[in-house]
Amino acid sequence: MMDDLTQQLKQLSSAEDFLNFFGVPHEPSVVHVSRLHILKRFYQYIRQAPNLPGDNEQALYSVYRDLLVRAYSDFVRSTPAQEKVFKVFQEANGEQHVSLQSLKASLPARAAPQPVADSASIAPL
Repeated sequence: MMDDLTQQLKQLSSAEDFLNFFGVPHEPSVVHVSRLHILKRFYQYIRQAPNLPGDNEQALYSVYRDLLVRAYSDFVRSTPAQEKVFKVFQEANGEQHVSLQSLKASLPARAAPQPVADSASIAPL
């Protein structure tokens, strides 16, 4: 019986698929911006959940649904940068580490463009 839920979950590939499968109402604009963050947070919540009902498919479905609702809700009231699900956000702390000025300063100096010679002034070889 548990294999049935597992097989169904394996068929899901997008945040929308998961939200629809578990019957979670959602705003497309939230999912569009945070789809990977929602799925990663959902996975984190599953991994942190104590005593998942491994022998009762209906109970497991219910727990998974509640965890997905929680993950989705995190991004309804917050942003990916604030939630820091991915390492890039954890390290950046919302700060800009590379400024446009530092990027410009790191570019090699460009030589001034040389005037193009007039074909009449080019001496034949």
